[in-house]
Amino acid sequence: MVYLHLAKGFEEIEAVTIADILRRGGVSIQTVSVEEDLLVTGGHNIPVKADLLFEDADYDTCEMMIFPGGMPGTTNLLNHRELMETLVRFAAGGKPIAAICAAPMIFGKTGLAAGKHATIFPGMEDELKGAILSSERVVADGNMITSQGPGTAMEFALALVGILKGESTQQKLKGGLIIK
Repeated sequence: MVYLHLAKGFEEIEAVTIADILRRGGVSIQTVSVEEDLLVTGGHNIPVKADLLFEDADYDTCEMMIFPGGMPGTTNLLNHRELMETLVRFAAGGKPIAAICAAPMIFGKTGLAAGKHATIFPGMEDELKGAILSSERVVADGNMITSQGPGTAMEFALALVGILKGESTQQKLKGGLIIK
């Protein structure tokens, strides 16, 4: 199981694209609301119904934690103390963590980016404290995968499929999506 986290103000393109691509790739993914309700409204006022609430998620069976960006969505994720504690424990176990757009700042603020290559939405580089900054659109370093923003969401999602399901599945999916 993979968990994609939604907080009020999330970036809709990123969240929906990631969930869609991973499901097409055969990844078992659920969206997790960190709000009090399953219905979470994105930064562009598009409501999305999450699959489950944070308190109902089982991180012992989770294979990867994913964070879409957007503002104030990223800040709202950061302000969820239990989620941040769970993330730090999860990453300490070597399990993959992934963030796009503004969300890599979560890794900077929790110390998880220290010494790792990472990217973030252009102009937010100061938020990746301790990271080795990259201008690449998608960057994987160890168990951490980061990407730059809405325009890189499909590349990011495909990279996650490659990590979770292998290059063969990733290439087959690219072909079906008409991506070179």
